[in-house]
Amino acid sequence: MALFVVTHQHEEARCPSGDPAKGSMLLRGLSKEGSERFGVTVHAEAMIDGLHTLTMIVEAGDMDKVQEFMAPFAQGGSVAVQPANLCGEIVARGHC
Repeated sequence: MALFVVTHQHEEARCPSGDPAKGSMLLRGLSKEGSERFGVTVHAEAMIDGLHTLTMIVEAGDMDKVQEFMAPFAQGGSVAVQPANLCGEIVARGHC
């Protein structure tokens, strides 16, 4: 399994939290059951207040699984998926 940092950003006018149905759909997608349907494990997720930015640390078999998982988010804004490693792995290699 590979580790990824995912960032999603949307405009205030497209914020799903303002619509109860869309907000519920978003939370179901981020749930353990919702992410596991795509073979993705969400280790952490947080939103930056007022910036409409969601950042997640996820694990999946490959980047394509993460992109598939994030497809609904991409409909409402940008999605960036970046391969990542734990700090201990970077230190053990001796470089970033």
